[in-house]
Amino acid sequence: MTAPSALETASTADVPAEAELTDGYHLVVDALKLNDVDTIYGVVGIPITDLARLAQAQGIRYIGFRHESNAGHAAAAAGYLTKRPGVALTVSAPGFLNGLVALANATTNCFPMVQISGSSERHLVDLKQGDYEEMDQLAAAQPFVKAAYRVSRVEDIGRGIARALRTAISGRPGGVYLDIPAAVLGSIMDAEEGAKTLSRLVDPAPRQLPAPEAVDRAIEILAGARRPLVVLGKGAAYAQADERIREFIESTGIPYVPMSMAKGLLPDNHPQSAATARSLALRKADVVVLLGARLNWLLNHGEAPQWNPDAKFIQVDIEPKELDSNQPIAAPLVGDIESVLEVLAERTKPGQITAPTAWREELAARSAQNVAKMAERLKADPHPMQFMGALKAVRDVVHERPETYIVNEGANALDIARNVIDMQVPRHRLDSGTWGVMGIGMGYAIAAAVETGAPVVAVEGDSAFGFSGMELETICRYKLPVVTVIMNNGGVYRGDDINPLETDPSPTTLMLQARHDLMIEAFGGKGYRATTPAEVTAALTEALASGGPALIDCAIDPSAGTESGHIAHLNPKGITVGNITPAKK
Repeated sequence: MTAPSALETASTADVPAEAELTDGYHLVVDALKLNDVDTIYGVVGIPITDLARLAQAQGIRYIGFRHESNAGHAAAAAGYLTKRPGVALTVSAPGFLNGLVALANATTNCFPMVQISGSSERHLVDLKQGDYEEMDQLAAAQPFVKAAYRVSRVEDIGRGIARALRTAISGRPGGVYLDIPAAVLGSIMDAEEGAKTLSRLVDPAPRQLPAPEAVDRAIEILAGARRPLVVLGKGAAYAQADERIREFIESTGIPYVPMSMAKGLLPDNHPQSAATARSLALRKADVVVLLGARLNWLLNHGEAPQWNPDAKFIQVDIEPKELDSNQPIAAPLVGDIESVLEVLAERTKPGQITAPTAWREELAARSAQNVAKMAERLKADPHPMQFMGALKAVRDVVHERPETYIVNEGANALDIARNVIDMQVPRHRLDSGTWGVMGIGMGYAIAAAVETGAPVVAVEGDSAFGFSGMELETICRYKLPVVTVIMNNGGVYRGDDINPLETDPSPTTLMLQARHDLMIEAFGGKGYRATTPAEVTAALTEALASGGPALIDCAIDPSAGTESGHIAHLNPKGITVGNITPAKK
């Protein structure tokens, strides 16, 4: 190919006049295509606008966002859903930093993602000469990602792309930063020689089998368990080893508790699910199999009183450094989940691992009690509408459409939705994950729609929605089947807080009369206002049937909700505002 003259920023003095030429832009696109990257999420600007144009012209779908963090969150979700690195494209300095938020979050959640950013010229940055958007982006990224690389020569672009993709997906997946200075993108070289620098990855995420003796140790511990339990984490969902996981659970009869993004690996109404008896299960289990789950804050670090202090842990993880991070691991199983379960099945004798009937019946009885209590709560239909009523309506509509993806973020909107909206299908629930970060909503929803073509319902707290709400325009621009459902109680946590000293709103107060439904109509989507569960049901049914962008603004009682949702215990116990005497002026 012959590179367009608009992209030629480097000298061609060393290239024969008769040679066919290429440049850094073409080599980046060629390297991505060679490695089956078919979608890029990003925000264009100097120096990557032409890169996005060229990618689109060469058949890679480009999804343009309004903010780099949201584009990055979309790339991360794409990586989680497809088991292939999602790719985000950003400009230099501020754009890079915006994207880095999502890249760090991807690393924390173990999602494969590559952020490619243009950057200023190295010799100017290194001497701090004040170049346009000058920043040492490689150094800034390194503390927050799995790996960071810089391409300094045009002939290294293929190697840089390949290395970034392999690093992102191999072993424990994570975020990788790839820095490509503007001068490298514009550099020109012989096209035939350039093609030789490109490579297609071979087996970038190879199977990792556990040691046989490690498997035997785990079998021996499980065989002696009186109250065994399996905890399914989102790593189990990412592994796409669904049949192996189901076979292990059902053949042993062991009860299981799914973390939120592992819901649906087995249907939430499965008889062995202890999700509705979670507290009892954790407190009494004597042997716990951690399958793609980590003993971090989401599991109280494995500590009493939430956990049995005498529990033995069996942990399946592809990253050895994760083991013993919070509790001693009695039987570490290092390997990918599918391989570990395969070897476990091969080495287990028939009937060797069986959950005692009394344990299963105890958990089932507690589950039945809790389900009955929840059913009573869900029967209530107070006015103004509560979270429970609105989310029950969402649940009932989605039950009829199990192909629908649920994206969920907020405080109370997140916590209550986790309890109310049960899942039947794997990897159809995406939420704020390990960091509990707000702002993932629209990015995750867009990625789910783009990567799967299936309908998406994004259940958002009104505060959480504010972090990425402008991406409604992106959803409408690409005509995506995303329905955003906002739990609008007019505040961060709740909307009835007051400022005792001034007329300004309190720190947690938002605009209760906000009409989010009108926002989407400004971009050509369909807006609904719902004040009762019946109205939520009607609106969501119609919106999903339309197959297009829509938003339902659910008017929730401003007094509904609790401070910080289910994690209020993490708040410092400080003095209340009412006990503070204003300083004299």
